[in-house]
Amino acid sequence: MRFTSWVRLLLGALLLTQSLYLVTVKVTHLGMLIPAFLGAVLVALALCGASWRRWLDSQPQRRRIWALVQAGFGVWLLSLAAFFAWLTLRQQSQDLQGFTPQVIVVLGSSTPNAQPSPALVERLNLAFSLARSYPDAKVVVSGGVDFGQVLSEASVMAGYLQGKGLGKGQILLEDRSTSTHENLVFSLQLVQKIGLGPAVPMLLVTNDFHTLRAGWIAKKAGWKNVRTAGAPTPLYMRYNAWLREYFACMSGLLFNEY
Repeated sequence: MRFTSWVRLLLGALLLTQSLYLVTVKVTHLGMLIPAFLGAVLVALALCGASWRRWLDSQPQRRRIWALVQAGFGVWLLSLAAFFAWLTLRQQSQDLQGFTPQVIVVLGSSTPNAQPSPALVERLNLAFSLARSYPDAKVVVSGGVDFGQVLSEASVMAGYLQGKGLGKGQILLEDRSTSTHENLVFSLQLVQKIGLGPAVPMLLVTNDFHTLRAGWIAKKAGWKNVRTAGAPTPLYMRYNAWLREYFACMSGLLFNEY
């Protein structure tokens, strides 16, 4: 086996192993499926490299098509690296100096067995810290009932924050939403009921990968004065989540969702 085949085999096996691990912790989305597919392709190329080369060499057109596929994949990787760099730089450049939120909206995430997922725990810990820094701000926990669950994400989130010592009077529950857009539309309706309008300074808390798109959606939902705060995504799923967000952002731009 050639050295390049060993490299493909090792890299493919790593991608497949990581994807299988994510399945065991119930993380299944496009950001997991694509690395799994790429891992399977790399393993297949490593094990069947000689047969694959003979098949390509049998017709010049096949070689040309394969060269185009590889070039297209390279361009896609460059665009993905640029997106990852953009997310990283954006997190580093966020500054709340001179901004005093009156509302802190925490976007929901999965709550298996009525417990916040690891990604949601990071959001809630950041929200708790921000709520302590801005004690006059209302904290809106936003999220409806997950499939197969009984309690809403919002109620689980509120319970977690109260367990850390945040006062019940500072928390507002938005427990009807099933998407990020609904999170933000219904949260705005909720704060309007207590006399705060769309121009109120709002700090939107989510995970780092989600801040860019969530900020766009917030503006489309009617919020006029929004800053975002990104909680770290657990390392074992971080780049899978970033990969999923790459496609989500491209899809939103393509279909004019922002």
